[in-house]
Parts: sequence; C-alpha cells; structure tokens
Amino acid sequence: MHGWSAEVERLAGDVLDYARDRVRLDPVPLDGPRSAAELETSAGQTITPGGIGGAAALRLFSEVLAPACISTDHPRNLSFIPCAPTELSMLFDLVVGASSIYGGSWLEGAGAVFAENQALRWIADLAGLPSGAGGVFVQGGTIANLSALVAARDAARRRAPGSSAPATAPELSSVGRPEGARPDPRWAIVVSPEAHSSLASAAGVMDVDRVVAEVGPDRRLTGEAVRRVVAEVESDGRHRVFAVVATAGTTNLGIVDDIASVADAASDLEIWLHVDGAYGAAALAAPSARGLFEGIERADSLCVDPHKWLFAPFDCAALLYRDPELARRAHTQHAGYLEVLQSGSDWNPSDYAIQLTRRARGLPFWFSLASYGTDRYAASVERTLEVARHAARSVSERPGFELVVWPDLSVVCFRRAGWTRQRYLEWSERLRLEEVAFVTPSTVDGETVGRFAVVNPTTTEADIDVILDTMTE
Repeated sequence: MHGWSAEVERLAGDVLDYARDRVRLDPVPLDGPRSAAELETSAGQTITPGGIGGAAALRLFSEVLAPACISTDHPRNLSFIPCAPTELSMLFDLVVGASSIYGGSWLEGAGAVFAENQALRWIADLAGLPSGAGGVFVQGGTIANLSALVAARDAARRRAPGSSAPATAPELSSVGRPEGARPDPRWAIVVSPEAHSSLASAAGVMDVDRVVAEVGPDRRLTGEAVRRVVAEVESDGRHRVFAVVATAGTTNLGIVDDIASVADAASDLEIWLHVDGAYGAAALAAPSARGLFEGIERADSLCVDPHKWLFAPFDCAALLYRDPELARRAHTQHAGYLEVLQSGSDWNPSDYAIQLTRRARGLPFWFSLASYGTDRYAASVERTLEVARHAARSVSERPGFELVVWPDLSVVCFRRAGWTRQRYLEWSERLRLEEVAFVTPSTVDGETVGRFAVVNPTTTEADIDVILDTMTE
C-alpha cells in the first residue's frame, strides 16, 4: 500500500481534479441526506478483502456519498452555524494532509506551530489580550471550553488554602472520611441560560456543578447576576465557584453578554473568567461590532472557532489563555517517553488542551489569513453583518413577521404569525428538497421560530428575501 505507482499517479490526478473542480464550483449544490437503505442500495458494500480500487472508491464518493451530504458552504445554508471556508484554506487543507505533520510538539512540528501561533496572535490582538497570551488550535468549541475549564479548576485548586496540587492528576484514596466530617465543597461554574450546550457536557465530564444565573429581558449575563448567584450557592459551604463563562455571541440568538461587568465580578470574586466566543467573537474583526465586546480583553481564557465565522475549513477552534503557564500546568502529560519534550522552553501545543495527538489544524486558517490579509477578513465579516441587518429589517417590515430580538451579530430569529412547529418543519423540509435553501427552525423559550445564521460572505440580501418570500406563499 505504501509506494508510488502508475495507478497512484493516475489517481493523484483524479483527486486533484476533483478537489479543484469542487473548490471552484459555482453555484455550489445544496445536496442533502439519503436514507441508510438508499445508500446501501447505491453504494453497496465498500469494504472488502480485496479492495475496490482507488478509482472506484473516488467515483463512489463523488457520485453517491458526497451528494448525500449538505454543503455547508452553500450561500443559502443558514442552519445551525454553517461553514464558509475560503478557496485558499480548502486548497491548503490538501497540503496539510499531504505533509504528514504532527502538530503536538515544537520538536516535531516547529514550522507549523510557529505559523499557527502567528494566527493565534492575530486573534489575541483583536481581543486585546496581553503580549504573553497564547494557546492552541483544537477541534471545536466543545473541546476548547472543556480545556479552559480544566485549566481554571486546576488554578483554583492550586490557590486553595493548604493546597499542594501535584503536577499530575491526584490518586484516588481508599481512606474514608472521618465520621461527622464536613464534606469538601463541590466545584461549580456559573453560566447564563443562553450558554452553549457544551458547557453542560463539560461540567458532566469534569463532575462539577453548573449553576445557571438569572438574566433579564435582554438575556445578557451581568456581573450583578454573577455576584448574586455565587453568594447564594456558596452561602452554605457546599459549593465553591471557580469560573464564570460569559458568552460572546450565543449560538441560538447571537447575544453578547455584558462581559465588562462580568469581568468586574470575576475579579472581585477571584474566579476565572472564560469567554465562549466560539461563534460570535469573530466579529471582533469587524469595526462596526467591536464595541459589543468591551471587557473581553480581561478574559482568563477565550475561544473562537475559525471554522464558524473566520472562513476556515472544519475543524478548527482557537483557544487562548491570558497566562498560558496556568494551562500548561493543568494539561501537560507526563510519561517517560515524553520527557524529552518537557526538557526546554519550547512551545508544545499539546500542553494547552486535553489532547496529545493533534494535526496542525490551524494551518489552513493561517494560510488563508496570510494570503488574503487581515483587511479582507474584516471586510468579509462586515459583509455578513450587513446581510444579517438586512434580514432583521426585512422581517420587521413584513406583515405577519416579528423579530424575537434585534440581532447583536449575524443570527436572526423571527416568528411567522400563526405558524405551528409542524408548519416550520414542513417549510424547512420543502426548501431543502427543492434545493432552495437549508434553513432549520429553532426553539426559544419553548416556542418554535425561524432562524438565520449568516456567516457566509457570499450570502446576499436577495438570498434572504427569496427565503422569506417562501413563508408568504
């Protein structure tokens, strides 16, 4: 299997032709899922003792499997948070795969790590983080949030009175607690009701409690709410809050929390401030939106997903720390064969998240950013904001339509008078089957609503109006 042959030579040309043709395709097909039974009939058994050959496998992928996947880069794909990678980032993803680079350590991937760190520095500068800030590209916001909170808890443990936190995870003890002894308080994090679902998952993985603070009608987490809920849960000594998570652009509604006041509360309470900007913090690149993020420069950790709104391919999330040393203490893995990596001051990306093995997943983003320049990134984010604002205005002006909230960023949620959940679902399915658009509804306070997530600079005002017009038919 390993070696270059005439067959591989021919297949290489076919693969490169397919990649080039797909990247330059305009318009992009929306495509859509097929049932397992349909795919079984069309594709059949693909894994066999003798193999089906590269040409047959590529043909099967291009003609059967790929069309059974929705194109995330379609300009009318406005569901969830889609992905709109630049042509250069997609092409360079081929280069990264072909280069066989391990991106976990400086020793093995110094050039890749150097480039990734420059891309991370650009994001850190947008957020106003200090010159010593740094981090790593991970799979997505879920891993970024979990890794940041693991670092936060480790830092809290080390600060705790009488703590002698070890460099490695503590061993479980079989010694029971003395009868009548007061149990140690449980660690807890504070989040808003609009916080991402991954934070509930992170709390479960870490076995910590997730405390939901109350918010006002604007749905923004505030410092006052943080102070109030921390005082409440710590009053009986059964909980100890070690972190608060402010969201810089909630996934469902695009709301930016009052980060500045949350930062004040976190400072006064001596707890870690993590800002989950997986979707929304990309808007720091747009001058018109930058004022929404006041206080983000005070974050102890911050995540931004370039595969969401900074035009990188899946999967790429930037995780940054104000003080990377705190993260390194929490995440560095120790083993005899790894000691050579910890003998100096080299920057090893695997020391800053819950991972050891990692591909250099930030390189396609770096290549696109280096090639196009940051000004074009700013203009592209601004363009998506313009289209989202048009969507909000268009909804507001149409009889029978109502905005749920005026959008902070590029997520627009709206109601269609008289529509039931079933009606929204039927409408969404019809749009997909007719390959007009991929627009799935969402739920806000138990109510089904329409929702647009505009992160693709090729989405136009006309695209928005075409979709809204289908709701009046």
